[in-house]
Amino acid sequence: MSASEIQKTRIINELQGFIRKLLQDPRILEQSLAMARRELDNGGSADSMVRIANEITDTTSIHIPEDPEEHSEADKLFLALLREVILEEQALY
Repeated sequence: MSASEIQKTRIINELQGFIRKLLQDPRILEQSLAMARRELDNGGSADSMVRIANEITDTTSIHIPEDPEEHSEADKLFLALLREVILEEQALY
């Protein structure tokens, strides 16, 4: 198995674990969206995604490292999707 295949397998496993947590506790999505709305409604400063990640870690079963350099691919994808969903919501109004 090549290094690229190993990396893809690791990312898929990470995403499976992450999705499993979301399915086990659907409130995580509601809470995460509410947190992201609050932060991004206030202008979305440069470190707003770090604050969102920290609050998600503090209030849900999802653990996102405090240091953005330590975020896994699943962490980065989840945070990017949260931001995208909120920005799309804001564009509708």
